[in-house]
Amino acid sequence: MSIPNSSNPSNPLLPSDHLLIEVFTEELPPKSLRRLGDAFSDGLYSTLQAAGLLSQNSIATSYATPRRLAVQISHVLSQAPDYPVREKLLPTSIAFDAEGKPTAPLQKKLAALGYSDIDLATLEKSGEGKNEALFLNAIAKGATLELTTQEALEQTLKKLPIAKMMHYQVRKKNGELVEVEFARPAHRIIALHGKNILNISALGIDASNQTEGHRFLAPGVITISSADQYESDLSNKAKVIPSFNLRHEYIQSALLKAAGDDLVLMPNSLLDEVTALVEWPAIYECHFDPEFLEVPQECLILTMQTNQKYFALTDKQGQLRNRFLIVSNIETDQPQAIISGNERVVRPRLSDARFFFRQDQKRPLASRVADLGKVVYHNQLGNQLDRTKRVQGIAIGIAKALSSDEGLASRAAEIAKTDLLTDMVGEFPELQGIMGGYYATHDGENAEVVAACSEHYMPRFAGDTLPQTQTGTILAIADKLETLVGIWGVGLAPTGDKDPYALRRHALGICRLLLEKNLALNLPNLIELARKQFPQKEVQDKANAEEIYSFIIDRLRAYLRDQAVAGKPFTTEEIDAVLSQSPAQLNDLIERLTALREFNALPEATQLAAANKRISNILKKNATAIPLHCSSTLLQVPAEIALHQALEKISPTLTAAYEQRQFVDLLKALVALSAPIDQFFADVMVMDLNPELRDNRLALLQHLHQKMNLIADLGKLA
Repeated sequence: MSIPNSSNPSNPLLPSDHLLIEVFTEELPPKSLRRLGDAFSDGLYSTLQAAGLLSQNSIATSYATPRRLAVQISHVLSQAPDYPVREKLLPTSIAFDAEGKPTAPLQKKLAALGYSDIDLATLEKSGEGKNEALFLNAIAKGATLELTTQEALEQTLKKLPIAKMMHYQVRKKNGELVEVEFARPAHRIIALHGKNILNISALGIDASNQTEGHRFLAPGVITISSADQYESDLSNKAKVIPSFNLRHEYIQSALLKAAGDDLVLMPNSLLDEVTALVEWPAIYECHFDPEFLEVPQECLILTMQTNQKYFALTDKQGQLRNRFLIVSNIETDQPQAIISGNERVVRPRLSDARFFFRQDQKRPLASRVADLGKVVYHNQLGNQLDRTKRVQGIAIGIAKALSSDEGLASRAAEIAKTDLLTDMVGEFPELQGIMGGYYATHDGENAEVVAACSEHYMPRFAGDTLPQTQTGTILAIADKLETLVGIWGVGLAPTGDKDPYALRRHALGICRLLLEKNLALNLPNLIELARKQFPQKEVQDKANAEEIYSFIIDRLRAYLRDQAVAGKPFTTEEIDAVLSQSPAQLNDLIERLTALREFNALPEATQLAAANKRISNILKKNATAIPLHCSSTLLQVPAEIALHQALEKISPTLTAAYEQRQFVDLLKALVALSAPIDQFFADVMVMDLNPELRDNRLALLQHLHQKMNLIADLGKLA
């Protein structure tokens, strides 16, 4: 018997008030604080809602600071309203014996439901004959807030997304030591309904109405007067902004103000982490020695963001300034010590970056190529030098297909991965490719080769920019193809949500490069080109070209759903119509889809699509018996003669339009076939008893089908 989800109690006499639950701990993991706060709030709210203790106006407000997780919920009842229940017990034949007395199974069932003393005369019989059953109708007592909150808090704490638990002991008031596990040791728990403390406990701690304030600005115990005063009490008495979102907004606004005319670099991940490190944020401006600006600014920015959680500043042209902003947990009118301390801390970090940069430049990238052989890529696919040679072979093949400079493609592929061996990339792996570009420039490499060193990783994620150079584009395709085919070939194709080698991202990147760069490259040929670079037999056996092609097309399907013309996204039917043709080249897909949309708006489109689907079904059933050509001498019925003549007349126009990529004109030209096709199906029996006539008509339909589906399978629109 379950309690119904009653989020709108109807009894106006039941009193409600705010509920506050807080768990006060030692410093929580900053990178997961936002998720912990949301999960804590959602878990408690959903359990209380399911128990019928909330109203339709109840609102949960989540709080999360470095040392606390809390939730405040409005309009919470101390007692949920009673509610009717109807529970099927047993078939009547089992519930009563031959003398009409209750059986042991019935008594056991009633006892399990808490109704062992119920008057059996109140039980309902429903149904007829063998289907007659016994039902319990009763009014169940609504849940109590105290008991439900106890259960909800225990369940929620167990289900929090905590990567690694800490195990520790808590000494209770009676001196007993209790073993506890949580993200960090907990010290206090607040459980207030209005001004009343709930008698609950968790993590070995009994609930109270007390918490602690800011560690330095308002140390000591703070008493929360009532649940609805939590946020104001912490802010006014404890120097704590408990809301994660409000602290986040304040920090962002304060950074922008402090930046002045400069631009502040504040990625969301850094903002979230800094928000999780402070309770009462204060922004201060610091500086570093301008001499460090000789180092590539990406290195300095990453050093400040990763190691120190600082916010770098650039001018409006994107050039790094030698001043930066810090978010401190201490507000003071005399921040000189804080500022000088942070300036002193950042200097050795920037000095390390400068040292790495200078050391790396002492050795050209080309001299590091042989050392790639010492770096394992994959135990079944060899080392990074093996991989470099495979990428090089693919890049040369692509350059040849595009009539591009094969020498530049080869050179770029040869040195593109060598920055992995540099000290700077060893310290900051995020800079791979970027540093390769800097070092290639220092080595005097060709400008296209320099660009390709960093561009070959593009696009790194959905929506990322694409390479600007031809060589960079070629290398980006080659690099992704090598990864996709190689990893697939050793049996590590993505399954479900698991994709450790990001093959889906690589496949989408290939689609974007071919389509958005308008590259007339044959995708199946590219896959085969990549397969040929692998001497490993297992790759040749398992890297099925058709499977890999289908995998890439699936990613393309998702990409096309996000595209739109004149603000209107393409439909699933339009996308299926185009992709069902297994296009070898992807660069004209948007043009095909746009043309298909225009065709679909024509009055004749519905009839032509239906006819195309009908033709497809006929051809599928007779695929093995169709001649290659239709003979005009075997055409007898006027309708089939007229269709053949119309098709012969329009075929050159269709072919020319297809070759010139005039897809709209091609599809509109099909309108001329609408009437002849209708008349053909009205007058002609395709499956004639004469096999010669039947096969000739099938050949006519096959020729018609090919010409109608040059752009897309029109039958998919039916």
